Amino acid sequence: MFNKILIANRGEIALRVICACRDLGIKTVAVYSEADRYSLHARFADEAICIGPAKSARSYLDIPSVISAAEITNADAIHPGYGFLSENAAFAEVCEASNLTFIGPKPEVIRSMGLKQLARAVMEAAGVPILPGSKGILESAEQAEELAAAIGYPVILKASAGGGGRGMRIVREPSELAALLGQAQGEAQAAFGNGDMYMEKLVEAPRHIEFQVLGDKHGNVEVLYERECSIQRRHQKLLEESPSPAVSPEQRKKICASLKKAMQKIGYSNAGTVEFLMDSEKNLYFIEVNARIQVEHPVTEMITGVDLVKSQILVAAGAKLSDILPREIPLRGHAIECRINAEHPVTFVPSPGKITGLNLPGGIGVRVDTAAYQEGVIPPYYDSMVAKLIVHGATREEAIARCKRALDMFIVEGIHTTIPLHQKILSHPDFTAGKLDTHFLARTGLAGGK
Repeated sequence: MFNKILIANRGEIALRVICACRDLGIKTVAVYSEADRYSLHARFADEAICIGPAKSARSYLDIPSVISAAEITNADAIHPGYGFLSENAAFAEVCEASNLTFIGPKPEVIRSMGLKQLARAVMEAAGVPILPGSKGILESAEQAEELAAAIGYPVILKASAGGGGRGMRIVREPSELAALLGQAQGEAQAAFGNGDMYMEKLVEAPRHIEFQVLGDKHGNVEVLYERECSIQRRHQKLLEESPSPAVSPEQRKKICASLKKAMQKIGYSNAGTVEFLMDSEKNLYFIEVNARIQVEHPVTEMITGVDLVKSQILVAAGAKLSDILPREIPLRGHAIECRINAEHPVTFVPSPGKITGLNLPGGIGVRVDTAAYQEGVIPPYYDSMVAKLIVHGATREEAIARCKRALDMFIVEGIHTTIPLHQKILSHPDFTAGKLDTHFLARTGLAGGK
């Protein structure tokens, strides 16, 4: 087992890793920027080191500074959390070269899964359903036009190395394709340093459903069911739940079996998420692999009782899944997570600043993951998340009721937050009925949806 883990992240995920390490009796090292000098992750870690100024490029994304902090403090492993360096294969390689265990997938797996077109090919070979689309990278506008004509409009152009909606364009008419392809390539090159594009058939108003996977270093993989992530704005998730109201037990069993086969084939280890789109006929189609822990991992923890972050650490240290997971992974009740962001609930304008008043909800079935505190500051330099509200109930109806109750008791003063938007979402009849898709906000006319 590790003696000391450096956490190459900030905010609530850094605190989440600290909690898991304390449960395991492992010392922790926090790194922080000058903007996070008074942060809770720096306070509650056993050691804390400032690694640079506020801008993430000169602190949390500065690989030499992170590695130096690990060496100075004699850490023997690094947990990257999510975002920042978590899916950076070069960082994982530097960790290995520095005799530091990277708590995540192997560098070559991160690199291959980061190329979406390669991941599509791996999944297709394992029997995982994929959308009709290009078999490789698009070589020219002429090739793209021929393919689009063959699979039928509308189509979507995607950056092979992309994510978060960048380098993505929807094409509805042949006359638009060449220009939109050029725009997407330029955006992808600027954002990811890679302008490679591929094409898929567009699924109109899909549901976004992802499956949680966990692998060890001995070739074993388990799939811990799915999460529904359809409530989004501009490809950014706002609310997640598990299990999905749309996935049947038979479909769940089939997809879990095919994913287990696929992830074993590529030698996947540690935590990861496989994302799908669901069409109006409830067919699931693979879209990408996120080779890291996800923001929304707590809903899976609530329905399975499995501590995913603790499991990450254990498998990175060499443990077998059979030693840390139950023989049959339970699926108990229903869980919902609301991302509480420092944004205006109607305009979505960022609202950084000092929190002058704070009350965190509690009671049975309620969990809050946060690094916020009264008189603490939400800085303007990073993600705007203030907290994650996670609730669990025996049924979806009970989980919704508890989430409404918790939101009513969740008070954040001094800044705007998205709490009012979540209250509207949970009270909407389409949400109650489970009628979800990625256009939910626009379709229902809720604030900020257009």
